[in-house]
Amino acid sequence: MADRQQTEPAPQWWSRPEGTADGRRDGVPAPRPETADLSVDGEGDGADEGERNGAAEQAAAPAQEAPAQEAPAHEVRYDPWGEQPLQAVDRGRDRRGFRLWQVAALAAGTALLAGGIGGYVGVLAERQSSTRLELPQAAVADKGRAPDSVAGIAATALPGVVTLHVRGAKSSGTGTGFVLDPQGHILTNNHVVADAKEIAVTFSTGESVTAELVGRDSGYDLAVVKVSGVRGLRPLSLGNSENVKVGDPVVAIGAPFDLSNTVTAGIISATGRPVTAGGDKGDGSDISYVDALQTDAPINPGNSGGPLLDARAHVVGINSAIRGADKDDPDRQGGSIGLGFAIPINQGKRVAEELIATGHATHPVIGVTLDMDYTGDGARVGDKGEDGKPSVTAGGPGARAGIKPGDVITKVDGQRVRGGDELIIKIRAHRPGDPLTLTVLRDGRERTLGVVLGSANGS
Repeated sequence: MADRQQTEPAPQWWSRPEGTADGRRDGVPAPRPETADLSVDGEGDGADEGERNGAAEQAAAPAQEAPAQEAPAHEVRYDPWGEQPLQAVDRGRDRRGFRLWQVAALAAGTALLAGGIGGYVGVLAERQSSTRLELPQAAVADKGRAPDSVAGIAATALPGVVTLHVRGAKSSGTGTGFVLDPQGHILTNNHVVADAKEIAVTFSTGESVTAELVGRDSGYDLAVVKVSGVRGLRPLSLGNSENVKVGDPVVAIGAPFDLSNTVTAGIISATGRPVTAGGDKGDGSDISYVDALQTDAPINPGNSGGPLLDARAHVVGINSAIRGADKDDPDRQGGSIGLGFAIPINQGKRVAEELIATGHATHPVIGVTLDMDYTGDGARVGDKGEDGKPSVTAGGPGARAGIKPGDVITKVDGQRVRGGDELIIKIRAHRPGDPLTLTVLRDGRERTLGVVLGSANGS
């Protein structure tokens, strides 16, 4: 065997002998005498004991004469009858190894430890370093914008837009306006300055001055105020609302909820939208009739009177009204829901010119009184006028065109009208003296009549 003990020669036999011969070699002590009774029946104990004692003394005598030899301290004695043999089987190294999860856990722990140490070292180095911390940032770019972008339009128009703070006898409010000319005339809505006792105009620079009312017209919901002693006025360029098409991009500027110089953007949603507003007085004197431009550019209270601009920063409309949710709706939204309406600038320009020149505006008329309770399709001419007067003014434009009481006007220049309000709006979209073609239903038959619009002073 490879691991055989080399200190003494191995014995020549490997099983216990059955005889009683003492096969011990020198230096191996005698076995300890047994104390148990080995006889079968218990007889002859005395004689046998004596004989054993004598033999023991004889065997002990030579041992005393020859001194015992001590085995070297490093020498190992082999005892084949011992409890365990000195030989050991070499089974090789325990090959358990690491399992996969242990390797993964060890790698994760090492990574966390390395990360923690690295982070700590980094923070420590940063705190001890005298270099200022600076995060990455984009470089300063060209601040210019394309003229037809929203930012470009706003940059062009903002210097000419003003915020109006109006104080009346019972209340106060905020509106918007824009500069018309270097003389300081500013166009806004009539409902912004109606019953005003004091008007303050604030420019985009923050400068604020007092303004005076030049003229206003409730039928068109337009008004002009004027500031004096202000240098560097920037009048806005007026466009042509006849060129506006559905889908055109537009920008609105105003002071919604007194947030001056607010810019919003959208498109033209519709043109020629018949809109009536006002009517709070109950007698109809404050009702305005507008053949409006509809836009989804957000418009809110405070935007009234502000400009609606096209892609060239030209004014194409005056923001005047919004459509909110129904008053009976518990979820009614008070602000913009994407339905804003503006007075076309062509109409606003004509009215502003008249207000600046005379303080009043004229309205085109056909000289008839309409039955506003009529629920059929079209606008019906009443049987009688106010205070019992004829419903068709004698010698007026309607009488000259051949209109009679009870006639139902269904079209204006080929465009259908569905009620009295729409007829008024279509007529007021023109100037006094303009010729129109009316389609009239009389006794079940349609006929076409030509009329030249007359003029009446506005309110």
